[in-house]
Amino acid sequence: MAGIILDFERPIIELERKIEEMREISAADGIDLSQEIEKLEEKLNKSIEKIHSNLNRWQRVQLARHPNRPYTMDYIERITSDFIELHGDRYFADDKAIIAGLATIEGRKIVLIGHQKGKNTKDNIYRNFGMPHPEGYRKALRVMKLAKKFNKPIVSLIDTPGAYPGIGAEERGQAEAIAKNLFEMSRLRVPLLIVIIGEGASGGALGIGIGDRILLLENTWYSVISPEGCASILYHDAGKAPIAAEAMKVTARDLEKLGIADEIITEPPGGAHRNLSKMAEILKEAILRNLDELSKVPIDELIKKRIVKFSQMGSWDE
Repeated sequence: MAGIILDFERPIIELERKIEEMREISAADGIDLSQEIEKLEEKLNKSIEKIHSNLNRWQRVQLARHPNRPYTMDYIERITSDFIELHGDRYFADDKAIIAGLATIEGRKIVLIGHQKGKNTKDNIYRNFGMPHPEGYRKALRVMKLAKKFNKPIVSLIDTPGAYPGIGAEERGQAEAIAKNLFEMSRLRVPLLIVIIGEGASGGALGIGIGDRILLLENTWYSVISPEGCASILYHDAGKAPIAAEAMKVTARDLEKLGIADEIITEPPGGAHRNLSKMAEILKEAILRNLDELSKVPIDELIKKRIVKFSQMGSWDE
């Protein structure tokens, strides 16, 4: 695969290259290497399964950040039959770090909101590396209110390293914009489905992350702070992020045990970045199934459960 290769992926990539080389030799010289290729493919599948079944927390954080990992627009292009993007917060600007609009999935009309990162340096600058400004959260809320007006469920795809911490964002009310979204989403009278597709960091994620169900892709993380941020505070060394990740318990499995994740969506072998089409199919099925289930619950009961769900997070017994 082109692009960045994570250390623990190298044995997989090396086997893939050998398989590709043997296929090229077979095609060029007319030599039948099918048995050898089949053996290597079997070895490759076992290697993928072994490596990915033993990943530590930091390695899963790395997978969540993989530059080839699919982003919100990648899923929109593959799971929706149409998408009308809406722009601007009607106050200041259009934040490119947040995508928001009207979509159709298998005939079901929904409102879809999500963070959007860039595929390269130029695109990342345009998207502000997926870090929203306050106008992004205000745009999201404006579109959510349209969902309420037309009684359409909301699907929120989360993938951000956090809300943008710049002076300008703070001057324009970053904290107030996020806080208002938390308040409004907690009582919004439509079903809200939250899916963590990559990184779910701090208030940047929570600003569009209050919902009735929280789904996490298998190789994602969700926490009040990044492992690097935690390591900088506790150990005065961001390089100790792997240690912090273990202590913080940020992975999907951790959050399921803590009662925060309602469902973990299994990724294709090797991670979502290795088979985007398959990942999109899996995600679409999970979205439609959960929306079907949520649509059967009376809205007053849904809101009550939503408030209880988030009120119980962080509670403990002594």
